[in-house]
Amino acid sequence: MSYKQLIEGQRYQIEAYLREGFSYREIGKRLKKSHSTISREVRRNRIRGSHYLPEVAQTKALKRRQHAAKYMMPDITVTFVEFGLEQKWSPEQIAGVGKIIGHKVSHEWIYGYVQRDKPTGDKFYKKLRHGRRKYCKGSHAKRVIIPNRVGVECRPAIMNKKKRFGDWEAVTVLGKQGTGAIVSLVERKSKLYLIRKVPAKSAADVAKAMVGMLWKYRRHVRTITADKGSEFCDHEMVAEKLKTDIYFATPYSSWERGLNENFNGLLRQYIRKGTDLRTVTDKQIAEIEKALNARPRKCLGFKQPVAVFNELRKAA
Repeated sequence: MSYKQLIEGQRYQIEAYLREGFSYREIGKRLKKSHSTISREVRRNRIRGSHYLPEVAQTKALKRRQHAAKYMMPDITVTFVEFGLEQKWSPEQIAGVGKIIGHKVSHEWIYGYVQRDKPTGDKFYKKLRHGRRKYCKGSHAKRVIIPNRVGVECRPAIMNKKKRFGDWEAVTVLGKQGTGAIVSLVERKSKLYLIRKVPAKSAADVAKAMVGMLWKYRRHVRTITADKGSEFCDHEMVAEKLKTDIYFATPYSSWERGLNENFNGLLRQYIRKGTDLRTVTDKQIAEIEKALNARPRKCLGFKQPVAVFNELRKAA
């Protein structure tokens, strides 16, 4: 098993599994890490003798990474980089000048250095002209390509009118980083809204939730339109289980899933952005779903989505 550093979300998962009494070996299997990695993580980052807190572990890990990265680069080069950032030079400009004067450093390393500085004070991040967009470049995040995806341009033309029963939209709503996500589905004609909490924004968790949410309605699932997030990589399993077609919206084109985006805005009335989803129970999720489906909608002649959906089911 190759070594990879733990990310913040996995640290929250470790805490949850420890509370449930799982062994290091079992936690390692679930996270696809060696049990020694889990043991070392808990040992290095526990506080007050035995209690493990993911927030503390993440902070310690970032500090260790920052110090390690800094000393891998000569001090005089780091000083030059900091000088350039103070002058509001771009990482590319700093790297270019550094090459000329004998302080070789890549612009990728500079973006990473800025990223590592952000949790400890944000001093250099604010100096970047392009801010967050360029800052993210330093994370080396790989763009996920969804296998065998079919774009919305291939959807039946009838779907554009939102008059056919059985066409659904799907998207995820994130909680506070590392605390899970909410999968949301909405039927386009009746406006019925379904939500379910998942422990992580993973393709496996999201696919399992979608099948579970729609299973009892599977006779009324003609299509599903999802966004292009990596959490929908297991779409073929969903399509096979529900005997349906799944299409993917164009990136940055939320209007192609406008109904779902609108309902997610309503969801934020109950669960604010940045909420720790570990504090939200499944019972609360069910109550919110019930409340939203009982809310009269002007587009339905002020009928309730649940009533319209049941009428359409009976007529189908």
